Amino acid sequence: MVVTAPKHSPITVVGIDPGLANLGLGAVREEGRQQVFLAAQLVVTSSRARVADRLSRIYDGVEEFLASHRPDAIALEGQFFHRQRDTSFKVGQAVGVALLAAERQGVPVFEYGPMEVKQTLVGTGRASKEQVAFMVRGILKLTAAPDSSHTADALALALTHLSARRIRDLSGSYGR
Repeated sequence: MVVTAPKHSPITVVGIDPGLANLGLGAVREEGRQQVFLAAQLVVTSSRARVADRLSRIYDGVEEFLASHRPDAIALEGQFFHRQRDTSFKVGQAVGVALLAAERQGVPVFEYGPMEVKQTLVGTGRASKEQVAFMVRGILKLTAAPDSSHTADALALALTHLSARRIRDLSGSYGR
């Protein structure tokens, strides 16, 4: 018996690599078995600005990017900090703002850990950022790697979601 993946309509996924100083956004569309690069953007905030202003800038950037690309899903990097409480708190604020923007636009959010992304794209959870960027470039047929590791990570998150979706489709558990 041959098992084939169910056919489904095209899907657009936005990946978000959260951070208070640098937040990466990447949009990818899957049509059939082809992943197509749509856009990538880096939202940068200054450490000299008030936290509320930084979060407002992040919200505006995420909201505009989502409105522009109208994704079917968002792939967000899950945060797993054990020792870096200050970093965890700051990144958590950016995550909260991104979740709010997603909720306001009615887009479902899926979380993936860094090791899961690396495993999916490179084949090992211990891959370097350069290896991930190289795979993003190859899969999306880009002429150069993304300018920022944050946008490369955002695109990698979107690609990871598309891969996970195909696996869920094969197992019959997508949307459950």
